[in-house]
Amino acid sequence: MSQLPTLPTFRTIVVTRRTATEGDGGGDVVTVTLNRPEKRNAIGPEMTNEIRWALTEAANDARVRVVVLTGAGKSFCAGGDFAQMTSGADEGGLPPHPDGGGDYAALLQAMMASGKPIVAKVNGHAMGGGLGLVAASTFAITATTAQLGTPEVEVGLFPMMIMAVLARYVPRRRLVQMMLLGERLESHEAAELGLVNSATPPEELDAAVDALCDKLRTKAPLALKHGLEALAAQDTLALSEALPILRDRLFALLGTEDAREGLMAFMQKRPPVWQGK
Repeated sequence: MSQLPTLPTFRTIVVTRRTATEGDGGGDVVTVTLNRPEKRNAIGPEMTNEIRWALTEAANDARVRVVVLTGAGKSFCAGGDFAQMTSGADEGGLPPHPDGGGDYAALLQAMMASGKPIVAKVNGHAMGGGLGLVAASTFAITATTAQLGTPEVEVGLFPMMIMAVLARYVPRRRLVQMMLLGERLESHEAAELGLVNSATPPEELDAAVDALCDKLRTKAPLALKHGLEALAAQDTLALSEALPILRDRLFALLGTEDAREGLMAFMQKRPPVWQGK
């Protein structure tokens, strides 16, 4: 696979692309790297807006099957850039994203509703808003040297927005303890809680993420899209409300060319060829 040049439009992130080789049956993998290492990749409105645009570009590109989110340098993301958040700074060189611009809450919602898998490659500490990005991703693999935490209370704040996402993974009493005491979790604790999928030695992190992406990018893209969107749609619904929605989405998926191809390939005992249609 080849590495395409970095897209030139961003100031706080770097976007690169790993392209599929012809005939390998898979799609491309886009990596979004938070690129403010001097600030430990702290996230503010400008970075939030740029991530939104990068995710939109990936969502609209049929060749892209998986998005990886990671950080430059030693940190994944140290949390919110309080100086930028309180200064009223604009959203930088890009126009505001039409769905929320640099609003962090809108970013979390977009990630949770993504029709393409987002893999958080947690290369270093993920605190506060950075932990929110990890929790909102579809998968998360962390280096064993990384810590994940909610230190906001130490500066007189509280992890308000990320609380809603963390509550989907962390048991209530443990979550309350984390937030009220400003605790940091070691990577193995985060894995035990189900907050991340796994923790791996830092020298093996790239290979572990690549292996996961290589599995995902060969799956039927429409099946993943419909499945992830259905998962998001039913997340807060009662069973009686969720099942009719999921039934209708299954029927919609059965009407796609990829579904017909998958069933035919299964009967003919051959690998399927996905068209994303």
